[in-house]
Amino acid sequence: MAIKMLIFDYRETEYDFFGKNKFDNYEIKFFDFSLNEDTICQISEEDKQNTIIISTFINSELTPKVINSFKNLRAIATRSTGYDYINQKACNQRNIAILNVQNYGETSVAEFTMGLILGMSRKIFNAIDDIKNHQIYKKSYVGKDLENMTLGVVGTGAIGAAVCKLAYSFGMNILAYDVVQKLELQEKYKVNFTTLDNLLRNSDIVTLHIPYTGNNYHMFSKHEFNIMKKDSIFVNVARGEVVELKYLKEQLENGKITAAALDVVACVTEECEEFSKKLEKTSLSCFENSSLIKELVSMPNVFITPHIAYESQDAINYILTKTFEGIKDFINGGNKNRVC
Repeated sequence: MAIKMLIFDYRETEYDFFGKNKFDNYEIKFFDFSLNEDTICQISEEDKQNTIIISTFINSELTPKVINSFKNLRAIATRSTGYDYINQKACNQRNIAILNVQNYGETSVAEFTMGLILGMSRKIFNAIDDIKNHQIYKKSYVGKDLENMTLGVVGTGAIGAAVCKLAYSFGMNILAYDVVQKLELQEKYKVNFTTLDNLLRNSDIVTLHIPYTGNNYHMFSKHEFNIMKKDSIFVNVARGEVVELKYLKEQLENGKITAAALDVVACVTEECEEFSKKLEKTSLSCFENSSLIKELVSMPNVFITPHIAYESQDAINYILTKTFEGIKDFINGGNKNRVC
């Protein structure tokens, strides 16, 4: 008998994978919307009763109500590393496994990071915008060579390590901060591990590659931005929650930080406003972030992308492959990729 599985947050970039790979032992249904308390009503009672596995992405919100709507659910496979959008207590109470994907997209994110750094340090983004607006100010496009700059890498997991590798190939001086200092990075790429404050004071470019743990909420706030080197560049392709945007904006406005690139923010404008409407109350922090993001987007030295650092076809195929490896292992009684 085939295992019934529902896939949510199904995107066009995933079509090719399922077109080329057959899953004969699975009865799979695809939904392009996220799974949450508003969309659970779109799932048939038959699917709620018989589904064994669901696969979601971080856009979904799996509350106890959503989880308990599936009567025979045995596993949730998130196509991401992060799984904080899934209510773990509800899963534990019913012995529902949570499976994730570790270390995906390190090459994709690292290359994207270096692309942002090059775009800002050489004023490429500004020049492109000016050409589109029929304005050319050559004096404004004077940049800096990367080989004469110091890169501060905050977090040296798989992605941070990949960034160090690329930065080394550009001849950059590399400072790093992490709770675990990796000898191989020191030996291969001449990475110098140091304190966070020292990194911030001495780096021309600071790039974040740390997970969000809850304990590091607003890890980058007033103090951190105040001590950053004058004329520095800031990059965040990690998690929006670790950055307090109002203090970043202050330093961008006064010229202390010359440019910033953000692939992640804690609150996206439309989502924040819709979230507050749904709760029928005002979320002050959400609206504050929403307003800040609108202001940041309008600044010529700020470049915001919609969480696409990992979005290469290679990374997406890797995520899907590892997701199904974890599911097959779970079905056979294993714990591969199981985090809960």
